Amino acid sequence: MKNHHPNRPPRLSNVFRRFDPPLYFITFCTFDRKPLLATDLFHTYFVTHMKRKSDEDIVCGEFVIMPDHIHLFLRVDPYRYTLGKTVGFIKQALSQPLRQQGITPPHWQPGFFDHILRNADSYSNKWNYVRNNPLRAGLVEHSSDWKYQGTITPIQY
Repeated sequence: MKNHHPNRPPRLSNVFRRFDPPLYFITFCTFDRKPLLATDLFHTYFVTHMKRKSDEDIVCGEFVIMPDHIHLFLRVDPYRYTLGKTVGFIKQALSQPLRQQGITPPHWQPGFFDHILRNADSYSNKWNYVRNNPLRAGLVEHSSDWKYQGTITPIQY
């Protein structure tokens, strides 16, 4: 498989090209897990950026921004983009509000975690996990109290 890095598992995007674009569960982290992200400025920038990207066939559904990582559900048109480059461009764009706050790079850990959601149950299970992440981390008493979460574009499986 070309473009396969020996230390990373191969991407499955080519397998799904004949179907609807796959739905991915994505997680990426800040460099050294620094707590940089759970701010109003970053949240607003993230939402604005991902709304713009939906016009380019990069569709973000639900998301949760934690202090040191982001979980999101993403559909990417596999005829236009690869998942790796898409996440790279998202990370690059999301560095802008960090630079505006005087935070010098690097901002992001290399790579990201991705999981293809194959059915509605898998989607529901992952969303329940993600939605409760701030609760498990002790940041809120109820998962609905975490203000750095939401839905950019409703995605149905």
